[in-house]
Amino acid sequence: MDELMSVVDWSRYQFALTAIYHWLFVPLTLGLSVMVAIMESVYLRTRSEQWLRITKFWMKLFGINFAMGVATGIILEFEFGTNWSNYSWFVGDIFGAPLAIEGLFAFFLEATFVAVMFFGWKRVKPGFHLAATWLTAIGATISAAWILIANAWMQHPVGQDFDPAQMRNVMTSFSDVVFNPNAVSKFFHAVFSGWVLASVFVIGILCWFKLRKAESGFFITRSFKVAAVFGTAGMLLTLWSGDFEARNVTKTQPMKLAAMEGLYRGNTQQSFTAIGIINPDKRADNDEDPYLFKIEVPGVLSLMANHDMNSFVPGINDIIEGKHINPDGTVTYGPSYQDRIESGRIAHRALADYDSAMARGDKQAMAAAADTLKAHYPDFGFGYLDSPYEAVPPVATTFYSFHVMALLGGYLLVFFLGALLIGYRKPQWLNSRLVIWVGIISVPLVWICSECGWITAEVGRQPWIVQNALPTKAAISCIGASSVKVTFWLFAAVFTILLAAEAMIMTRSIRNQRKELAAEPEAAAGKAEAKSDKTGAAAEAEADKKGNNR
Repeated sequence: MDELMSVVDWSRYQFALTAIYHWLFVPLTLGLSVMVAIMESVYLRTRSEQWLRITKFWMKLFGINFAMGVATGIILEFEFGTNWSNYSWFVGDIFGAPLAIEGLFAFFLEATFVAVMFFGWKRVKPGFHLAATWLTAIGATISAAWILIANAWMQHPVGQDFDPAQMRNVMTSFSDVVFNPNAVSKFFHAVFSGWVLASVFVIGILCWFKLRKAESGFFITRSFKVAAVFGTAGMLLTLWSGDFEARNVTKTQPMKLAAMEGLYRGNTQQSFTAIGIINPDKRADNDEDPYLFKIEVPGVLSLMANHDMNSFVPGINDIIEGKHINPDGTVTYGPSYQDRIESGRIAHRALADYDSAMARGDKQAMAAAADTLKAHYPDFGFGYLDSPYEAVPPVATTFYSFHVMALLGGYLLVFFLGALLIGYRKPQWLNSRLVIWVGIISVPLVWICSECGWITAEVGRQPWIVQNALPTKAAISCIGASSVKVTFWLFAAVFTILLAAEAMIMTRSIRNQRKELAAEPEAAAGKAEAKSDKTGAAAEAEADKKGNNR
């Protein structure tokens, strides 16, 4: 058993490592691709060489990041087969279909037009090149959509039935999988948050240019305005999609919501913890206080979860017990987690009975076992659990990641409102060292915010790899813990090298651009001086001519 849990833990660590590195590149790709397309659209309309230079610079940074994202993404998909083969079998063709479409359609679209985008400036017409740039951005977004559809199915499995003959899930409705409400909210939230991250990235680099005395007015001010508007739109849309996401989590993953708030006993008009410190000794099976310290905002969690401040939000223990408080204050009980564990074990026995009956060729027994299995399948995953408390996710990790994300999200909203003010009303503030440093420091902060959102979504659904249907301990491959440990450290080294290489290449490109911008005032001054000398020489020649005429 210890060996099994070691394999589970190290397989999770390896997948988490790969996902965290991959997510460093994905949101920047999603946002920067659209920004580059917008900038090139402006260039095509104005035919300004300045806009062309702006477009090519940010396009170069997009290309560097795009390549790294592809490298880590491919490894991430292969890990489903190497480390999670039981999961890959169990989900049948459901999980594989979105990934296959992503590879055949979206990735093909990106790979085709990204080549035109980078190497076709003088080989294709400007209009076709712009179309290729937009199609690259659209392809990246579509690629993200199919990945998020697959992930959303894991969080809320729909459009499928369990086939006991194959001992796996089979798809019954492709449209239900694609338009899963969780998939829709995740798609918008991920894409719009990518817009936010890319905009902060652009503003941070522009602030660094200002710090290093690169005074080109056109390049910095125009890029700043695009980032300010694009980022503000992304921030407002992220808040909207986040509200959508919160309501979906409330309906389909109430245990995740409870862990996000560190809530063990819920109530109507449930308050939201603005700031809090989780008690490390608190567990669902003891009476310790959940918090060492907290500041609450009354009614906000009920409002966030159900758009009703008087609604009931269950805590961890309420969910385990099946407890619900009605609007009139009465308490009712549904199936507890212990009941669901027993129901899941009935489903497991029914599946074993079906397999035995099929081996004997007893169709009547097969039909009876299939009916029992179908009746109890909603609790199938609980049959793997040894205790109801095993279904509680890591509360502290989920709580802190969610609240850091929320806190930084509020900061970023203020940040972009300030960026709009500077870009369109107070451009002189961009010379302030305080503003410059705020812009630079915000770059790592927005990445922390993005990673915390992903951690909240994935850690908060533990122990499930498929919600309520398959826990992680039943989804792993039959491999030794030592081999997973070796590949974990190997991947850690490779990914770190890749990240360092990307940072070095990007830094070199940014520094070269700064040198060009810093040289512009000198070049402009030289042109002005040459023009002045030319004008003075012409005036002297004219005077000499007049003197000779006399």
